[in-house]
Amino acid sequence: MAPKAVVLLSGGLDSTTTLAVAQAEGFQVYAISFDYGQRHKIELEAAGRVAARMGVAEHHIVQVNLRTIGASALTSEIPVPRGRSLDEMVREIPVTYVPARNTVFLSLALAWAEALGAQDIFIGVNALDYSGYPDCRPEYIEAFTRMANLGTKAGVEGRAFRIHTPLISMSKAEIVRRGMELGVDYSLTHSCYDPSPDGRPCGACDSCLLRAKGFEEAGAKDPITIPRTKDG
Repeated sequence: MAPKAVVLLSGGLDSTTTLAVAQAEGFQVYAISFDYGQRHKIELEAAGRVAARMGVAEHHIVQVNLRTIGASALTSEIPVPRGRSLDEMVREIPVTYVPARNTVFLSLALAWAEALGAQDIFIGVNALDYSGYPDCRPEYIEAFTRMANLGTKAGVEGRAFRIHTPLISMSKAEIVRRGMELGVDYSLTHSCYDPSPDGRPCGACDSCLLRAKGFEEAGAKDPITIPRTKDG
């Protein structure tokens, strides 16, 4: 029987590729997504499409209202930055950072993994082409793994948890190429931080720009139509 793994699935390019990697490595995937008070539910719809198409064992959507905390452009009325250069993206932590989001999400994924008897958790964090988030770095993942094995019954009893970050040192272009090798249908995904009401990506937020950069450098066409900005 294939080993179980919990995969954090946002419905975006990175998490969908990560899910495909987990399946390629022989894991039976249990996908977990979060309704956390984000600006839109379009990403949850994308996660549902991905989970259904890729045949996960179970897709669990957890509600945790981070909008009550706010302090992020994704969970409050703070405007989402647009048209930033790559240098600007990494110069400081952007307002799209959600306080402690990956810590909250990984903790809930850890709880589900322990309940399932799974020892493996996959998350699509990336420390190369990313928007400056501190909870996407290798040292953060290493620290969380130590905590996971200190603070759970399974960990204390010797059933150690492993946090897999298969994309952490890859460029966006490398991620796109890897996903294409694995047959990922990127038309199912959604990456934009601030889409229109009908779900069309803005084409100018950090996430849209990084996605466009990835497809361009991979020499591939993004199956999602993204409007061109004045500078694009």
